[in-house]
Amino acid sequence: MTLTNRDLVELTEWRRKLHRQPEISNEEEKTAKEVVAFLADTGPDKVLTELGGHGVAAVYDSGRDGPTVLFRSELDALPIEELSGVEHASQVPGKSHMCGHDGHTAILAALGRQFGRERPARGRVVLMFQPAEETGNGAAGVVADPRFSQIQPDFAFSLHNLPGVPFGEVRLKEGVVNCASRGMRIIFEGKTAHSSMPETGISPMPAISALMPALPALGRGTFADDDFGMVTVTHCEMGEAVFGIAPAHAQVWATLRTRRDERMAELVASAEALAASIAVKHGLTVAFDCHEIFVASVNAPDAVEHLNRALDEEGVVRSEAALPMRASEDFGIFGHNAKSAMFFLGAGEKYPALHNPDYDFPDDLIPVGSRIFMRAARNLLG
Repeated sequence: MTLTNRDLVELTEWRRKLHRQPEISNEEEKTAKEVVAFLADTGPDKVLTELGGHGVAAVYDSGRDGPTVLFRSELDALPIEELSGVEHASQVPGKSHMCGHDGHTAILAALGRQFGRERPARGRVVLMFQPAEETGNGAAGVVADPRFSQIQPDFAFSLHNLPGVPFGEVRLKEGVVNCASRGMRIIFEGKTAHSSMPETGISPMPAISALMPALPALGRGTFADDDFGMVTVTHCEMGEAVFGIAPAHAQVWATLRTRRDERMAELVASAEALAASIAVKHGLTVAFDCHEIFVASVNAPDAVEHLNRALDEEGVVRSEAALPMRASEDFGIFGHNAKSAMFFLGAGEKYPALHNPDYDFPDDLIPVGSRIFMRAARNLLG
């Protein structure tokens, strides 16, 4: 089953409509309603809304026994001012679809059109339009929603466009494809003093001066090693913006990154122990919190086998080059209870990079991505 020329025109127009009105993570209410409205005439057998936030799941059920196969896209945009100059550029100041989630959503909508015309021969297809990928809480929220049990998949698939890779080529491999990561905030508290008498207070300045170079030193191994760990200091803040007060408060933000979830737990413990020892040495209290938690994305062999078959049958060039990636992706949590795999679809070797202000999803990837997904679905479900 293929998309018609009219389908492609309408999908492209709709993708550009989403592009003009981006919503960032956890704010995707209007985008979710657009998805429900666009899929309405495809007649899904079940639609779940507000799943894990603003998530939408559309189910196309054969009515016969068989596996449940989930395909996932993302709804959220980024807090980036768009500078692409395209006619359909963002109309929302400071927000834009600079990661291509609007295009991924159009690819899933293309599947909805096709399954609306002809259901799978057995089992079910679930189109999962997920919120809040960029902040790492979207997939976790979807899976934690009690209604997710109604669509629990046997297989889960996703894609992401990838500038720097020749247009239409695929990058795919078994095992780890995206790192685990999390943001850690380390907060020191001391005692203020007059800046003419700093000795009467307890300043966090010596502590953060020691901590900032020590945190990156916790990393070890090369990226090829399972024990790889990396710490990047991303932000530091100390005291008030005044000249008369020696500070009492400081915070350091860092991103921790590993290939394995187990290694992440070790790295978090090491970072907390390091900060605690420095705090004691300098007479400070210390507290921690974590944000934007991403588990490792690990491609299951069975799921990769099905994607490889689909790529062969569709004549799509593929390799394992550029994988795994240091960057994180919250699709990994779907693989905790399903055979899951994610592939990366080339947007062009000289295409603007993801999160760049001049990026815009290449519309010609809509039929390529949907064709690969469709072949995988038909192979699994007939």
